[in-house]
Amino acid sequence: MKNIFKTTSQIFLCGALLLSASGCEKFLEEPDKSNFTMENYFTKPEHAESVVNSIYESLRATTGGGFNGAPWMMLEFSTGLANTELGQAQSSINVRNLVNNADNEYGNTWWVSSYRAIGNANLAIAKIPDIQMDEAQKKKYLGEAQFLRAFNYFNLVRIFGKVPLIDKPVDLTSPELYPEPATEEAVYGLIVADLIEAEASGLPMSDVSGRATLGAVKSLLASVYLTMAGYPLQKTEYYQKAAEKAKEVIDSGKFKLFGSYDDLHSYATKNRDENIFMVQFVPNVLASNWQTSIIPYNQGISAYSDETGAIFANKEFVESYEPGDKRTKEKQFYYRTYTLSSDRSKTVDLGGYYIYKHFDTEAHLTTTSSGLNWPLIRYAEVLLTYAEAANEVSGPTAAAYQAINAIRSRAELQPLAGLTKDQFREAVWKERWYELSFENKTWFDMVRLRKAFNVTTKSFDNYVGHKFSYGPTLKERELLFPIPTAEIRNNNKLSQNKGY
Repeated sequence: MKNIFKTTSQIFLCGALLLSASGCEKFLEEPDKSNFTMENYFTKPEHAESVVNSIYESLRATTGGGFNGAPWMMLEFSTGLANTELGQAQSSINVRNLVNNADNEYGNTWWVSSYRAIGNANLAIAKIPDIQMDEAQKKKYLGEAQFLRAFNYFNLVRIFGKVPLIDKPVDLTSPELYPEPATEEAVYGLIVADLIEAEASGLPMSDVSGRATLGAVKSLLASVYLTMAGYPLQKTEYYQKAAEKAKEVIDSGKFKLFGSYDDLHSYATKNRDENIFMVQFVPNVLASNWQTSIIPYNQGISAYSDETGAIFANKEFVESYEPGDKRTKEKQFYYRTYTLSSDRSKTVDLGGYYIYKHFDTEAHLTTTSSGLNWPLIRYAEVLLTYAEAANEVSGPTAAAYQAINAIRSRAELQPLAGLTKDQFREAVWKERWYELSFENKTWFDMVRLRKAFNVTTKSFDNYVGHKFSYGPTLKERELLFPIPTAEIRNNNKLSQNKGY
């Protein structure tokens, strides 16, 4: 477990994900760490901002790409809906073939980066109250820290199940360094408590800076409640809470669906409208690096020298969308053709469905430095959360139809009407699979529902026993990922998840 903690003198090396070029230059200035101690650091407003910014930095760890793949891909290959041309990315291949093990570097990155963020959040929550500063700003910083701690625990409990629950600062000498794992219910208890506190912290409903907002807090809480209503907790009374919280976001009037899918990967729409919460990047300073992963292997379409073909969509999945669905048309959610970098007048058929919703045109054509943000919470998800939860409470109400049909209208599909509760439920699930594809949402849905989408029948199978279109069959063990070997080695109170 020692891998997951940092002492106070270490946390600020990667301080802030600031959101302008000048801010990022400031971010890259390394402070004099030799003068930092627990006693003298947390004394100024700038220190409060710095420790909160350090929590944001950990969000970047699971994005990325290259010849070894990237941790975000773990949650996509586990759905059975993704493919790869990158034979050397063994972590991807093992997950895709359902032969994953505890030495997978992707899982280790999720664990370590999440606990690093939690460690810094714990410091912020413990130390900021004693700093002499504007009280309203102090509350906002604490709200951000609580939101980010909840966000990271939400990922951990869904990925690994029973995990250590640490809510105060620890270092290498702390007796709490090797804690017992907590129950899922206890982890969710802290998540909900943190988010309720964050709701009351005075955060703005929206903010184009990219910092956590009240809209992000409420959206995440709606998702948490929806998950608590499903497996493993099965607290069905939380459907009502999920619907109410999602409705608060909808009724705020601060968010809206983009008119064009191009806005999903536009610099101009960062942190605006549909993009409720994102991981922040700036080209040439804090550049994102997943672009080489979402282009085909060595077909010469990009200004990047590395074209890895690390991840793309299974043909069967894309072709399971309804006929006429705009999301499957060329260069909407996916792309099959592109021009050659050596001659932009020539277009080639790439032979597969590659991911366009994360595609940075400018970086591929000229700059080879992408500043696209990574989406974590979109308004489309909030609408679908509301539609699903409201249906579970009261059946398909007019408001639930309005929410799902807003998604379908943008996709140029006919509105739904006249469905039974069961029919509406599966209709919402399909829209979640189709709309939120390749955004690290689908596997989480599969686990909370214990369902998997069958691309052949276009219906839902039970999770355990579902056969991927390319052969492997999901077993009970795939409801969780294995706890990293290094963590079990360091903490003998941890036990490996069943089946690994």
